Amino acid sequence: MKALPDWRTRLRRAHDTVAGWIALTTLLAMLTSLALNGAFSLLAGVWARPPILETGLMEKVATIGRIINAAPASQRANIADAAADKTFNVRWLLRHDDAHLPAINEPGFSDGQALLRELLEMPQASIEAYDPDDWGSQYVERPYVLMLQLADGSWLQFSVPTRKWGLDPFKRNLVVLILALISTLIVVLIATRHLATPLERFAEGARRFGKDFRAPPIAVVGPHEIRQAILAFNAMQAQIQHFLNDRTQMLAAISHDLRAPLTRMRLRGEFVEDAEQQSRLFRDVDEMQSMVNSALDFFRDDSRLEPATDFDLAELLLTVIDDFKDAGVDVAYTGIGRLVYNGRPVGIKRAVVNLIDNAVKYGLEVSVELDTLPDWVEICVKDRGPGIAPELQEQVFAPFYRIEGSRNKHTGGVGLGLSAARATVLEHGGTLTLGNQPGGGLEVIVALPLN
Repeated sequence: MKALPDWRTRLRRAHDTVAGWIALTTLLAMLTSLALNGAFSLLAGVWARPPILETGLMEKVATIGRIINAAPASQRANIADAAADKTFNVRWLLRHDDAHLPAINEPGFSDGQALLRELLEMPQASIEAYDPDDWGSQYVERPYVLMLQLADGSWLQFSVPTRKWGLDPFKRNLVVLILALISTLIVVLIATRHLATPLERFAEGARRFGKDFRAPPIAVVGPHEIRQAILAFNAMQAQIQHFLNDRTQMLAAISHDLRAPLTRMRLRGEFVEDAEQQSRLFRDVDEMQSMVNSALDFFRDDSRLEPATDFDLAELLLTVIDDFKDAGVDVAYTGIGRLVYNGRPVGIKRAVVNLIDNAVKYGLEVSVELDTLPDWVEICVKDRGPGIAPELQEQVFAPFYRIEGSRNKHTGGVGLGLSAARATVLEHGGTLTLGNQPGGGLEVIVALPLN
């Protein structure tokens, strides 16, 4: 008895997998194609009926012909009238001329003569066929007519009202093929949508987590393989969030422990009598304090925990530029006046400030450009400074790396601005690249995805 529940469990698991859905899609596509083909054959109407040889009329003609051929001459007319129905008319005629048929050269019925003679069991029977094209314009009615000569020389006339009798085999097969393709496409779209929706949610959740470390877990839905991937991602997300929280607490403790001895060093420096030595000591303490604060701000970077939101990127750039102008630094802006972007505005603002600040310190004629591409938005910060040698353009992103040897406050920061800016851009799924302009100066391009 245990075997039955085991098989049910296995069948349920197989049905809820990607492979199971592919097999089910193939089966449903085939069944749907057959169903549409049957509906087409039954309900499409007169225009789609098969050729006359495939309708069963030939068998009916042969049956009526054998009955009338065996009946006495006095009863044949009545039997013919009784055999007529909505499909076709039947008349018994003593002479061929009584049918008043059009004069044509070959009234034969090459496609069905052999079949009809075999069904009649009359190998030598005379059979003639006329279609609407054989009748002249003087005839009001131009039906299909089949003439069959009986054993005594009399004739049976079978006539079908004029109509377009069916599609030719090529057109009918083409319709069936189109229906099969349509049915397969419909089933495939439904099945792929069932598979694609969990994957889209998975991808959207991964992108959301890249922009917001506090994003909620992804809903566990979809086939078995996709659910396993989502569970693994949610577990990884929880571990990263736990690591970030632990790191924030650790850095807060380090910040407190490092500031305390620096404060004591400054207090002791107040008792140094040599003014020159005291000045040097205070300068070293201030530089160490600046380096410690910058390093802690870089590693802690609370903006990385900022939730993603929609904001006007163009307005944010203009606000940063206005702040620099208020400080007496002229920064030009070109680009669109409004662009709604989803991201962390504080982090992006800090990155842009770092880039503009570097351009102001090391160059002239600083400008900011904002441009949009089909799937990306580009922020370009340019200056007319010395630029950066190509072989150093990647090294400058390393933390604490600076091209010049000094690290005091008169020549810039501690070498963390570009590192922090690139980290923010990468967390948004974008890129930050450097390049020298043809006329001199550095060009920093920030490319952020719009989706």
